[in-house]
Amino acid sequence: MIKHFLIALLLFCSIISYAQRRTYTTSNPKAIRSYESALRLYDEKEDLKAISEAKNAASFDTLFVEPYLLMANIYVDDNNTQKAKENYRKAVTINPDFFPKALFTLGKIEFASAEYEVAKMHLEKFITYSKMTEQLISKAKDYIKNCDFAAYAIKHPVPFVPVNLGDSINSRFDEYFPAITADGSTFLFTRKLPAQMNSGSRRMQEDFYVSYLNKGKWSYAEPVKEINTAGNEGAPSLSADGQYLFFTACEEAEGYPGNRTGHGSCDLFIAKKIGNKWMNPRNLETPVNSSAWESQPSFSSDGRTLYFIRADKTAMGTTDRNIYTSHINDDSSWSDPEKLSDKINTPGDEQSVFIHPDNQTLYFSSDGHPGMGGLDIFMSRRQPNGEWGDPVNLGYPINTSGDENSLLVSPSGDVAYFSSDRPGGKGGLDLYSFALYDSIKPQKVVYLKGHVMDAVTKTPLVSNFQLIDLATGKTVVSSSSNSGNGEFLVVLPAGMNYALNVSMENYLFYSEYFELKNSKSTNAPVLKDILMKPIKAGESVVLNNIFYETAAYELKEESKVELNKLIGFMNTNKKVKIEIGGHTDNVGSKPSNQVLSERRAKSVFDYLVADGIPDSRLSFKGYGDTKPVADNNTNAGRSQNRRTEFTVISIQ
Repeated sequence: MIKHFLIALLLFCSIISYAQRRTYTTSNPKAIRSYESALRLYDEKEDLKAISEAKNAASFDTLFVEPYLLMANIYVDDNNTQKAKENYRKAVTINPDFFPKALFTLGKIEFASAEYEVAKMHLEKFITYSKMTEQLISKAKDYIKNCDFAAYAIKHPVPFVPVNLGDSINSRFDEYFPAITADGSTFLFTRKLPAQMNSGSRRMQEDFYVSYLNKGKWSYAEPVKEINTAGNEGAPSLSADGQYLFFTACEEAEGYPGNRTGHGSCDLFIAKKIGNKWMNPRNLETPVNSSAWESQPSFSSDGRTLYFIRADKTAMGTTDRNIYTSHINDDSSWSDPEKLSDKINTPGDEQSVFIHPDNQTLYFSSDGHPGMGGLDIFMSRRQPNGEWGDPVNLGYPINTSGDENSLLVSPSGDVAYFSSDRPGGKGGLDLYSFALYDSIKPQKVVYLKGHVMDAVTKTPLVSNFQLIDLATGKTVVSSSSNSGNGEFLVVLPAGMNYALNVSMENYLFYSEYFELKNSKSTNAPVLKDILMKPIKAGESVVLNNIFYETAAYELKEESKVELNKLIGFMNTNKKVKIEIGGHTDNVGSKPSNQVLSERRAKSVFDYLVADGIPDSRLSFKGYGDTKPVADNNTNAGRSQNRRTEFTVISIQ
């Protein structure tokens, strides 16, 4: 609205300059007197009387351009777009050359009203005037691109059947800004309601409500009491495992209840869940928060990356909302926020960023990319080089000439959620769902969910998780289990093979292998409780991410991830001595299996020694096929029997 006001103001100043020169498009004295009277009344903020006088001026000379321009300007101020269009059209029909900027403003208004073809016609006429500034010409060309896109999109609509989420989620109040966990079982959103119910107060405030999926249906939403205050809480984002909540809190106006102390008008906060209860939220502090406006966070499933919106000051003194990211460093501090590239951020506004749990697909709203008008929703995919690809408009009728934002895509990638005040709702803004069409769906993800417990006592444990891409050795997810109940959830995006390592002080680490490089369709969860073994003599750990070529003993490159984890364990626990054991299935002769198992164990032994682990703390042995852990009559069983493991010999 500020941008539209500035353009209208510039237009009016230009009209005034014509009046000050006393050069008019009429010589009729009565018309001139009425017009100048209209200008004085407008300056005195008497809009209705100014319009009446301007109409009088036009009645004395129907070809008098200036009264129509003045009336159009007044109607723009009053947000009466229909009347504004009528008067601009009369002015440019009489004489388009008299005040060409009217063509630009008219084209903008027509575009905002979804009259794309006529808007394009007026904008194309405007850019033919050579004396216009490069800035306005550039803006007009952008609008022409938008007109072309919008006209095409309307002729080629995308599938879109919104479904109201019903009484369990929606109410007579506004519901918006949804968030969801990676298993799709917890749904959090913002509700705006009277600050004091049943008090007659007109002041509204925002609170969080949560609903849980039970047998395919959402439970009746309840307030999140540990987080909600008398002030505003909004724009929530849940970590993939639901253990952390990121949200926005803003300073309140004087005389109203304050929310939480911040660095600027709105800041980002974080709360941690212990057991089933949220702990007291804390400000994310600098460098994430600043004196600027920060809002609308989205936390990536990698457990390290936060996306959010910051309002930057422009050279004109206005604000430009951009998408930023900040990463959790190894020392648990936040990195300096960085703006996403110009491929995503534009001179317009970007809002409502959402990073899908696949960590490869970004959804956001923008009015700076070609679209239907207002804020449209876009999608961008991460490229092999790590950069974001060209944004794709989600199309019509998902996007319209109005503002669309706060899109949330389900972990499965099949369903999206959004907020709308469309007819037929429960009241105000309601939350809706709709099926996503294929080309804008994210990558498939799988998740591993369960509890971490002591293998002996079954006591819940707080442990650290690392999900590592075996091809690159890079950690793609860092997480931890709930300190109250040991719950965990780790997202496994399809398309890569992973090593999962779980570690905790005074325990042997846990190793798991997930082969998802060629997985394209499955999104079935992996449910598994992880039993951590205390470090003591006789305990063994299977190294599930040690790999060799078939019937060979040379270590494959992707084995280094697990080997380096073992090296870290040995360096942390310097008194521990271990034996490396090699095992095979029963295919082939026993002598050859025995030799192969010994050589494979020695390969691991040699790698550890080469990296500085004293050989006095190590031994190796081949067991051939003498110690199977599964049935050798099945492929799955034989695969489990072909293993490398280590056993604790002593801890002194």
